[in-house]
Amino acid sequence: MQAVYYIGLGIWIAFMDVFTGHHRSLDSIFKYQEIQIKEVHGRAVMAAFILNALTGSLGLWKIVQRTKQCLDFTITAHFLHMLCCWLYNGHLPSQPSVWLLHLVTITLMCVLGEYLCMRTEMQNIPVMSSKVDL
Repeated sequence: MQAVYYIGLGIWIAFMDVFTGHHRSLDSIFKYQEIQIKEVHGRAVMAAFILNALTGSLGLWKIVQRTKQCLDFTITAHFLHMLCCWLYNGHLPSQPSVWLLHLVTITLMCVLGEYLCMRTEMQNIPVMSSKVDL
């Protein structure tokens, strides 16, 4: 799931960087200061994180495939991302917008992933099918 998280985030941020005309850098993924509501690029990075939550929920649906495990995989992916950001920056974020963004993305990724997995788990399993001779 971590690979899906970072590949999706990289693609979304690269798309947003092209859209805003900003140069591509790992800072957009790992640097807390890039997440700013007042700047166009900061809002684009925030949008990329939110869109990546949707991508991550598709990853939960296709890879994890279990409703009960969606929260675990979501928290683990975001915890490891925050750990990488902490190592990259040397400190935890002090901006409330960073914490709020991660809370929103965790919620979106988990709830949508659980919804998709639950729909798959609740599909009818055919019981009355023709017998196959083995």
